[in-house]
Amino acid sequence: MASATIDRYRKGAEVYKGDSICKKKSIELLAELRLPKGLFPLDNVEEFGHNREAGFVWLIQKKKKDHTFKKIKRQVSYAPEVTAFVEEGKMKKMTGVKTKELLLWLSIVEMYVDDPSSEKITFKTGTGLSDSFPRAAFELEQ
Repeated sequence: MASATIDRYRKGAEVYKGDSICKKKSIELLAELRLPKGLFPLDNVEEFGHNREAGFVWLIQKKKKDHTFKKIKRQVSYAPEVTAFVEEGKMKKMTGVKTKELLLWLSIVEMYVDDPSSEKITFKTGTGLSDSFPRAAFELEQ
């Protein structure tokens, strides 16, 4: 079931249903935004939507997914519903993504690549903390 925020942006959006097409479309969007294609290693994606006019995207999966990005040894948790406002090189006002720092789970509210030639991607938490990592750590895993 989609949240009120998703319902607000559904009109005029491209909406896809089914795991394989949703994964394909989310990877295409990440490539279009010039962000690493492996940022959303989700399973059982039921819906992907993109309202280009508003710059709003969403992914709905059957249940939450925990994933470890092996190259940087970071745990990330994806809620059943992930949303963000997007523009080239950036996702902001994100919901549904958390990272584990020591013993705490912190919400990721923004991710961005400052310079298109940069090999780093920066993640900002709701507490204002940020950290940068190599883009290569978030490429699609084979």
